[in-house]
Amino acid sequence: MNAILQNYEKSDLLRFTTAGSVDDGKSTLIGRLLYDSKAIFEDQLEAIEQASLKSGDGNINLALLTDGLRAEREQGITIDVAYRYFATPKRKFIIADTPGHVQYTRNMVTGASTANAAIILIDARHGVIEQTLRHAFIASLLQIPHVIICINKMDLVDYSEERFEQIHDDFMSFSAKLDIQDIRFVPISALKGDNVVDRSTNMTWYNGPTLMYLLETIYIASDNNHIDTRFPVQYVVRPQTAEFPDYRGYAGRIAGGSFKKGDRVLVLPSGFTSKIKSIDLFGQQFDMAHTPQSVTITLEDEIDISRGDMIVRENNVPQVEQDIDMMICWLNEKPMVPGGKYALKHTTNDVRCMIKEVKYKININTLDRDLENKQIGMNDIGRITIRTTKPLYFDAYRKNRITGSVILVDEATNETVCAGMIM
Repeated sequence: MNAILQNYEKSDLLRFTTAGSVDDGKSTLIGRLLYDSKAIFEDQLEAIEQASLKSGDGNINLALLTDGLRAEREQGITIDVAYRYFATPKRKFIIADTPGHVQYTRNMVTGASTANAAIILIDARHGVIEQTLRHAFIASLLQIPHVIICINKMDLVDYSEERFEQIHDDFMSFSAKLDIQDIRFVPISALKGDNVVDRSTNMTWYNGPTLMYLLETIYIASDNNHIDTRFPVQYVVRPQTAEFPDYRGYAGRIAGGSFKKGDRVLVLPSGFTSKIKSIDLFGQQFDMAHTPQSVTITLEDEIDISRGDMIVRENNVPQVEQDIDMMICWLNEKPMVPGGKYALKHTTNDVRCMIKEVKYKININTLDRDLENKQIGMNDIGRITIRTTKPLYFDAYRKNRITGSVILVDEATNETVCAGMIM
């Protein structure tokens, strides 16, 4: 296979998010990961050392690496999602440090929407609390494949194995109600560095991997849908040059499955069929491409295809509907208007929709369904039905996170007001 495609496949990137209650140590944990893995530049280290001097306790405040807003540093909390990038010899990472307050639920949804893994922190002194359950529910709702429960501040409970096992059992009894494929537990002290990057000498009873080892070795290749072939067309390539006078290619990112040269494909919404003539990338042709590659596909037949159309296999087509059920998180201060009209963005497709029905709202504290109070406001999670102006081609979110997700936009302000996961 060509060297370009080989290099593409070798770029192993893990996106993960952190979640936890206020003061559980999310920012400190990320700071410890960066510090102990030698992923901090000297000027960054000098800056946080200078800022840490103001506290007067003689310790480096690693949380300052992610808490960039002045209000965050003054209050010692995370307010907005902070993204950090680092790499080890084994893998590249994108971290989304999300806030712990209830009123910032929308920020966690935003940061976690593209994550392969979620780190949920639990204070060893307090155990499983309402905020823990809330974050686990959101991780389940967003179909994050891997969840790592970091039981932090073990140094404040004398590194007790009994306390670790109790919190482990409490969480597992609740998680049976959730749809999470892979749950791991690690006892850590982010402040002291126990079991974060280096193995702890204070918890010899723990035989499992460190957090960094888990992050470097979690298998994520199967997280994408490699069965259902989906190619939303983003752009029609027509160079019309002397070298390529008749070239017509369809550029986009493969949202599921794989495509091979010679495959028989179906184009939605027209329903016309053709065969793949070539798969192009950086001026070179390949016999095959798969999710999540961005490529240009050409077909043997002249078919009218434009942005928003989708190329699929004849015997494997998505759902095509106008009435759509979905779970949503409302992101805007202006509440949802029942019967209101919004712009909807799905893959590369732009349509308009109307809120047809609010079925229920989730009580964010008890996770029960509220069938009485159906007013959806900022940070609320609920289930609704919408009707679109033209059919969408989609899969259930649990089947494909790309073709199963939408956002709603207020047409008057152009603000994103809602994130939706199609049922």
